Amino acid sequence: MGPTLTEPLTPTLPLIDGRPMRVGLDGFNLALDKGTGVATYGRNLSHSLKSMGAHVDVLYGAGVRAGDDPLLKEVMFFDGPPPEGNRWLRLARMARSPLGSTRHQAFEIPVTGAVVTDALAQRLPRFDRLLNVSRLFERAHARFELTRGIQRVRIPQPPDVMHWTYPLPIRVEGVPNIYTLHDLVPLRLPYTTLDRKASYLALMKWIARTADHIVTVSEASRRDIIELLNVPPERVTNTYQAVHVPASLLHRDESAVHDEVRGVFQLEPGEYFMFFGSIEPKKNLGRLIEAFLASGVGSQLVVVGARAWKSKSELRLLESLPAGDRRVVQIEYLKFPMLVSLIRAARAVVFPSLYEGFGLPVLEAMLLGTPVLTSDTSSLPEVAADAALKVNPYRVDHIIDGLRRLDGDDMLREDLSRRGRTQAQRFSEAAYAHRLADLYAAVAAAGRR
Repeated sequence: MGPTLTEPLTPTLPLIDGRPMRVGLDGFNLALDKGTGVATYGRNLSHSLKSMGAHVDVLYGAGVRAGDDPLLKEVMFFDGPPPEGNRWLRLARMARSPLGSTRHQAFEIPVTGAVVTDALAQRLPRFDRLLNVSRLFERAHARFELTRGIQRVRIPQPPDVMHWTYPLPIRVEGVPNIYTLHDLVPLRLPYTTLDRKASYLALMKWIARTADHIVTVSEASRRDIIELLNVPPERVTNTYQAVHVPASLLHRDESAVHDEVRGVFQLEPGEYFMFFGSIEPKKNLGRLIEAFLASGVGSQLVVVGARAWKSKSELRLLESLPAGDRRVVQIEYLKFPMLVSLIRAARAVVFPSLYEGFGLPVLEAMLLGTPVLTSDTSSLPEVAADAALKVNPYRVDHIIDGLRRLDGDDMLREDLSRRGRTQAQRFSEAAYAHRLADLYAAVAAAGRR
């Protein structure tokens, strides 16, 4: 049912030899142009760590070299990643050329203010140092896929704990390395992901065998890790998650939110259901669209999400709609402030995912007071508890019934809105910080023994 309802004060991390604890994070997902759930996790983690008094290093793999001119390092780092190109061509090029040393020395990226980063503020983590190893993540994935070898990194003034927010075949030398495994969806629902399953399982087994500790974000995922990877329970900690919404967005005047939604999207506040997340089989958007069109509700459905693999099949029913039909409105990507406005003005958020490690959209909607319809599977009942309408995501008729109930019952929506705000406090940033403090203190202490 989720963590205990509490509003503790934000804790501080223990000092190490009289100085703030240093925690390293990876920038693998943080470097992406568009947001992902894991990128949100990494940014929120950096915010929590800074609020707890930690020194935060973030390690990236940008195409910047240690010998470059200092100004060029700063410019090239913030220039963004090059076009991704074909994954197999990249692997083939690496296979034909030496992959280089398995050990790398990280170097610091100067942040002098020469590059104006205001436009990047929403996706940058909070940090004390930005570190880099040129093409680290690309080379690490290629090496592991081709040879099952891993990359090792040395960091000057190393962190006391290195926290990889995503399963990566990399270790920082000389310090405890912990890895967040958000879920094991490629093993539980292999038909919903594009991962190469042999490589994925080999990486999971390597992490299960060598990690100093494993972190996850729900009891459902923790059970999967313990049972499928045979990890002793004491080596896996569930910290849950929190979501950071700036007060300026959380408490923005409702009339301004409604004006924005009308002016930018030509949508009437309170008259649309909303889905947000990547468009891929796991998110179950195909069944949601089928249920929505069959439900006969008078509201619109707004879908916010980038198209991922098999998105065409998930959206196939939309091709049958006549030109100009706005029952379903698609928006590929929104920056966070505008996404918050759309969520706040929605009649309800609908998120009938097949499987989630945590399910941030549910928490975000509840925090903003928007009623939620979600699934009764995986971690989602932990996050939603009794504050959302839960349905069997494999049953279109169940989703239809849920949509009709939400659409036609004002009192139900008001009750879910109230319950949702209360339930969201169980995942407050302060409560999350307490769970993190216990984790890092234990891992750092074990690493010093």
